[in-house]
Amino acid sequence: MNCRIAQALSRLFERHRIVFWYDAKRELRADFEAVSLQGVEKIEIANNEFGIKYRILREQPEDQFLLYRDGPPPEDLENWLLDVQLGQGEFCTDQAAIWLAELDLGREFAELLQQHLGFFQVPERKEALKTRLKPDDTPGLIRLKMVAVCAEAESRMDAVLEQLLDELSAIGDSWSVAYPGDRFRRVQHANLEAWFWEQMQRHYGYQSPEPSVRDFVVSLFKDAYFQNFTDSSSLPTPHLSSDALVFFKRWKDSRLYGKGFETLSKECAAALGIEADLSRRDFRDLIELDYFELIDRKILSDLVKAVVDRTVSAGDVALWVRQRRQGRWYGEYRDLYEAIEYASGFMQVLGEANLEMDSLADGMRQYGETWYQLDQRYRKFVYHSHRSGQSFLLEALARQVENLYSNAYLLKVNDRWQAHIEAVSNWNLPALPSQRQFFERWVRPFLNKGGKVCVVISDALRYEIGDEWLTRIRQEDRYSAELEPALSMLPSYTQLGMAALLPNRELTILDNDTASVLVDGLSSQGTANRDKILKAALKGAGSAVTAEHFLAMNREESRDLLKANSVLYLYHNRIDDTGDKRSSEGRTFEAAEQALEDLLRLVKKLTAANASHLLVTADHGFLYQHRAIEESDFSAAEAEGDDIRYRDRRFVLGRGLRRQPGLRHFTSRELGLAGDLEVQLPKSINRLRLKGSGSRFVHGGASLQEVIIPVLKVHKKRHSDVTQVEVEILRGASSIITSGQLGVVFYQTRPVTDKVQARTLRAGIYTQDGELISDCHERIFDLTSENPRERELPVRFMLSRAAEAANGQEVILKLEEPLAGTTHYQEYRSLRYGMRRSFTSDFDF
Repeated sequence: MNCRIAQALSRLFERHRIVFWYDAKRELRADFEAVSLQGVEKIEIANNEFGIKYRILREQPEDQFLLYRDGPPPEDLENWLLDVQLGQGEFCTDQAAIWLAELDLGREFAELLQQHLGFFQVPERKEALKTRLKPDDTPGLIRLKMVAVCAEAESRMDAVLEQLLDELSAIGDSWSVAYPGDRFRRVQHANLEAWFWEQMQRHYGYQSPEPSVRDFVVSLFKDAYFQNFTDSSSLPTPHLSSDALVFFKRWKDSRLYGKGFETLSKECAAALGIEADLSRRDFRDLIELDYFELIDRKILSDLVKAVVDRTVSAGDVALWVRQRRQGRWYGEYRDLYEAIEYASGFMQVLGEANLEMDSLADGMRQYGETWYQLDQRYRKFVYHSHRSGQSFLLEALARQVENLYSNAYLLKVNDRWQAHIEAVSNWNLPALPSQRQFFERWVRPFLNKGGKVCVVISDALRYEIGDEWLTRIRQEDRYSAELEPALSMLPSYTQLGMAALLPNRELTILDNDTASVLVDGLSSQGTANRDKILKAALKGAGSAVTAEHFLAMNREESRDLLKANSVLYLYHNRIDDTGDKRSSEGRTFEAAEQALEDLLRLVKKLTAANASHLLVTADHGFLYQHRAIEESDFSAAEAEGDDIRYRDRRFVLGRGLRRQPGLRHFTSRELGLAGDLEVQLPKSINRLRLKGSGSRFVHGGASLQEVIIPVLKVHKKRHSDVTQVEVEILRGASSIITSGQLGVVFYQTRPVTDKVQARTLRAGIYTQDGELISDCHERIFDLTSENPRERELPVRFMLSRAAEAANGQEVILKLEEPLAGTTHYQEYRSLRYGMRRSFTSDFDF
């Protein structure tokens, strides 16, 4: 007891020179006599008031005194020291008084302690409150801090509410589960529940005959959702305040409490019958809402139907998908949104495409400029639809895309392409470089200038995949790249394509059952043999390795390899290795996505090893149809001849091959090859039957997708060449805020390109002290339109109750940018507004 009394007295003497101690029950004289405080003189009051007053006020006006009276304080009219006592401190020995002393609170807070004894009886909570108290705290602020201690939150109502809602979300998804949890039970134990609900009404407009956290959260979701519809007036919505909606949006977008929001959203959706309500809504009215996961499902379901029915444009679909990217559940449904967007884009490009061609050269040109996009969009659709796992939802759309791709595009364009193939005698196009010319056309110029070059050959990297990789590498800082098409050898298979990319004068397909190829009489089968060919052609200054081997090298090993060679060939095999197996051909497009990442990693490691000039190409392309191949897709003709040496799904090698209407016949000379082997290819996209082999992924034939290959020239720059788009705030007609809302337009000054990249910004309205007084909006500025009007993003801010304190002052609209690798933001741009709100703006009518 003595220690606690000494501590309480010490705190009082920190604020007062004189402290009065009235021992009302006459039981603490021993404690008074025992206590000793440095610099404090003890005096007992015993009919000596005048002498005490003279001493403490006249003789020792700077010293500290503890004045003790054995008994209760006298009546005011009989208390000669009352004037001194009123200006100094008083030490009381009841429990509440000791608590007040421990907390450095005056006697005016005694009633507050009596009302909430349950709180102060728990030492941990009392100590936690003590760390939060400030000298100018009012009873209301102290109660808020007490509630915050109970809820384990910061001393703000929104923070308290977030913690309570998070606890509610963790209890379970059944509304029959009793609440409160531990946090709110502590509020009740402290007799703070009534005060809490009074604050909920004052801050958020929440009123209920039987208030509860669960009831509030239902009201919150109900209000936030139904206020967006013109028919909401007919619904029994509880109309919470604008502060409630501001809180709702912050809570929804919170990284810390996001999972709790999702759990309660699901429960409230069931309680409010949101699924039934959504069934009567137009999905276009829901694009900006993300309060329930069911909204995403409704939009996706209706969007699939709209794309299938051709009632929406690809531009609208792209816009809606971009808007949904801001939503709470976009990450869960990203692949569905992407699949729908690619399907819509595929249909638009196909609808606008003229698949006619005047010649092989014209067909090659049009494929390289436009038609490849159909293969690219089809691939991306199949990839994302497969990743989504929603085959039933996408069934009709997938069926339509597959039919259009196979029949309206792939078959049609290659039938017309085949007609021109029939008309030529030799496989070459003067207007398009041949794969056979690769070394002399693309590699030799670097050597002639005394430079070095690295060549990455990715097996089955067809042209449209190369185009996507072009975009990806250009987006990397300090990388530039160009893409050209080249014409592959026929047959378009790995051994011949790999051989043609080496320095060569003569290519010969071996007369055996391996279909391997000699380069100037040397075997080109495998990396080791290709390494020998390069060393022979470059007098030891060339080398060939696999991509896996190079990626496994350490920094010094990779640099030594590049230093020792003028030309380095690296062989990458992801797509062909996956697609060329019956068991894995269905994962061809997944392998293409992995290949894009592989090549990016490989090129970065090459440049880190001091490579500055790189070429990326392929040995051949491929045909791939995701659905099972129909009987009509197989050639009716079967290859026959005197000596068939090799059979594949898209070509046959032999001698004395019989010419048939369904097969295109070539001699080796017509294909630019040495030897006397003959080659037959099924026409258009037809397959030859081959036992035990897959049929969806094929190559070796002469379709556009097989024979047009990419050649990418990549260069690493010394200086940064990537920037982000700039965003401006368009103020509008007035710089004064006169109502509870503010509409603003954000303008992206340039379209996003490879080198001008997107920017993500957070927007909110703040006081000059940095207090947020509105809801927050996060926007991704990634618009690619050349039309300036289409790069304007309108945003409407809703002001909170805290904005009232800023009336008549300047407030700041801030755009903030996330600091990479942190959860912090830095200011990007700001604009000041004057706050001039009329009292009439507080009314809803």
